[in-house]
Amino acid sequence: MNQFIEFQQQYLKQFNDYLHQQLVQEVHQPQVLEGMLYSLDAGGKRIRPFLMLATLKSLQDNTIITDYFKIAGSIELIHTYSLIHDDLPEMDNDDYRRGQLTNHKKFTPARAVLAGDSLLTHAFIWLTANQLPSEIKTQLVQILAQSAGANGMIAGQMIDIINTGKKLSLEEVTHLDNQKTGALITAAVQMGALCGQASADVMFHLQRFSQDFGLAFQIYDDLLDVTGSQSQLGKKVGKDQLEGKNTYVRLLGIAPAQKKLAAIVQAARQELTEVHLDKSILADALKYFD
Repeated sequence: MNQFIEFQQQYLKQFNDYLHQQLVQEVHQPQVLEGMLYSLDAGGKRIRPFLMLATLKSLQDNTIITDYFKIAGSIELIHTYSLIHDDLPEMDNDDYRRGQLTNHKKFTPARAVLAGDSLLTHAFIWLTANQLPSEIKTQLVQILAQSAGANGMIAGQMIDIINTGKKLSLEEVTHLDNQKTGALITAAVQMGALCGQASADVMFHLQRFSQDFGLAFQIYDDLLDVTGSQSQLGKKVGKDQLEGKNTYVRLLGIAPAQKKLAAIVQAARQELTEVHLDKSILADALKYFD
C-alpha cells in the first residue's frame, strides 16, 4: 500500500477540477485563459502541490484538505508557467510536453509567453485571496517567490543554459539542480509545514527532506531521459544527452547515478525518521523513485 498514491487518487480529480474552475471564474480575457488552461489541463503528476498537501496532512491529520487547494494550486501554477517558458524556442525548444504539443507550438511563442506570465502572476493572487491569517499569507508569498525567482528556479535555469555543452563538476551539477528543480519542491514542503504549524525542529528536518527529494527527483528524471520512453515521459527522450546538458547520467554513468539516487532517497527517509514522520503519507512519496 502506498499512502501517498492513495491520497493523490482521493483528491486528484477534485484538485484538477478546482484549478480549471477557478481560472475560468477569475480570468476574463479568452485567449489568455485558453493558453493558461491548455497547459494546466494537460495534467502531469502534480507532485509539488501534493507534496505540500501531504506535508500538511502528515502534521495535522484532521485538516480539511480541500481548504488548502488554493495554496497547493499556486505551486502548480508556478510549475506550469516554468514548463511553458522552458519549452520556448529561446530556451529548450521542445515540441511536446505532457503528451501534447507545447504551448508555443499549439499557439505562438508570443501567446505562450503571455500564458506563462499569467500563470506566474495569478499564483500570488491565490496566495493572498484566502482565509489564512495575514502573517501566514506573507510567509507563503515569500517562500514561493524566493524559490521561483532570481535566487531559486530562475538561477538554476540560467546556470543550465550558460553551461550547456560544458562539463560541470558533481558539486556544480548538484547546486544547479538544487535551484532549477529542487527549489520549488522545497518550497512546497515548506509551505505545507507552515500551514501545518510545524515547530522549528520539524521544519528543519522537513527542509532537508525536501532538498533530498528534489535532488532525487532530478536524478530520476535524468535516468528516465536515457532509459525511459516518449510515452512514459510525455516528451522526447535523449534530448538532454544530445544537447550536452549537465546531468548525473552524463557525469557519472547510469549505474553510479542509480546508486547516488538510492543514497539520497535513504537520506530523505532518515530526515523523516528524526521527526517521527517515517510512517506518514509524506514518507510514501519516496516510493516514486522505486
